[in-house]
Amino acid sequence: MRVYLGSDHAGFELKAHLLKQLAAKGYEVIDVGPPEYDPDDDYPAYCLATGEHAVSDPGGLGVVIGGSGNGEQIAANKVDGVRAALAWNPETARLARQHNDANVVAVGARQHSLDEATALVEAFLETPFSQDPRHARRIAQIAEYERDRERSTG
Repeated sequence: MRVYLGSDHAGFELKAHLLKQLAAKGYEVIDVGPPEYDPDDDYPAYCLATGEHAVSDPGGLGVVIGGSGNGEQIAANKVDGVRAALAWNPETARLARQHNDANVVAVGARQHSLDEATALVEAFLETPFSQDPRHARRIAQIAEYERDRERSTG
């Protein structure tokens, strides 16, 4: 599985750590940027690019990393087809995949130790979508709105 990693300066150290950790576990890891630490960089370009890669690569997943993960999640979710979820413990990471078929996870590097953050990302990557019809129906409703910009009556 390909995993796309994008961050800002606050997530740069965690991104570098995950590049090694995930590659060692057999993932094909692609660094979306930034290529070097810059304390004045901005996260949107890297998160948008990560989301674009995740959507265009069937079976690929994305990880966006910043200080809190909030802005990174918001940015990634602007890409049509992205379902980015902020993970703050292993259970929310698993549920993002099981119930929401999330294709991008956002992690706050300043909120977790390297080991904790790695566990969140690994839980996300290792968990498949449940295929439960009620969850698939809800995801389809979101995709329909994204496509047509009209709300279904649910």
